[in-house]
Amino acid sequence: MMRIIRTENLVKSFGRERVVNGISLDVYQGELFGFLGRNGAGKSTFINLITDIMKPDSGDVYLFEENFGVDAVKDRIGVLPDYSSFYDQLTGLKHLQFFSRLSGKPASKKRSFEVLAQVGLEEAARWKVGTYSFGMKKKLGVAQALIHDPELLILDEPTSGLDAESVIHMQKLVQELNREGKTIFMTSHNLPEVEKICSRIAIMKEGTIALEGSLKELQQQFQATFMVTIDTGTTLADDDKARISRGLADKKRDGSWEDGLLRVETASEDAIPLLVQQLVQLHVPIYGVSVEQPSLEDIFLHEPEQVSDDLYKT
Repeated sequence: MMRIIRTENLVKSFGRERVVNGISLDVYQGELFGFLGRNGAGKSTFINLITDIMKPDSGDVYLFEENFGVDAVKDRIGVLPDYSSFYDQLTGLKHLQFFSRLSGKPASKKRSFEVLAQVGLEEAARWKVGTYSFGMKKKLGVAQALIHDPELLILDEPTSGLDAESVIHMQKLVQELNREGKTIFMTSHNLPEVEKICSRIAIMKEGTIALEGSLKELQQQFQATFMVTIDTGTTLADDDKARISRGLADKKRDGSWEDGLLRVETASEDAIPLLVQQLVQLHVPIYGVSVEQPSLEDIFLHEPEQVSDDLYKT
């Protein structure tokens, strides 16, 4: 599969502080890639490096498998920076037409209205941007990134500053654009958002990529075992509980009871279907099955030494 973004040993320092410390990262065609990190981790600097706003001290950036820089492929890339500057006296519509000309793919008025509608600014198309709220300017920034119909979108915090309804709208728009075939690289401080919509995730820590993978891969490596809770629907008699516990013990499984809920630890997520099959054979009434899994927030907040070494890149 084609690598849309590829960096090799990317390094950037400011004075004595190395902000980006040897990052090698691949983003593949069609991915919705989430890029996370605490404030000061180096996320925005990394984006500035891959968009050619800054030059690395060493290392290489490849876009669409080429090392020609952004100018050679600018018509194929849309960028929402961490802070967008606009001209207060221009309308939203005029902004899009202006920025589309800069990309080399001038947009018609019809296309500009369509993109403004996509981000929820159709009613404000002819308002001067100086009257826009922060959230409206964020939407205009996303529209600016979309106006020339790029293959790659690089979005720095696309939902920050938006109200709850607009956040949901923007998340759905990002997912729809990805389903249409666009590769999306996005940062966000909204961990549930990334958990919900991103196909693969990287977490940056102190200038390096601390961990990387799909949410399922991160969960599987973060946690050695899975706790499965089975709702038996009603409180079983002690004799029935003892019988079921003996049956589980015969199959090398330990179970505990809590108010009609049976809790069983399994070695992997793949073992859960077999567990359910074994419980059916033991005549356990099953009304529901739930699996306790770490959230992205759990994984993000843990320090590297607290997590399986296999999860982290060396």
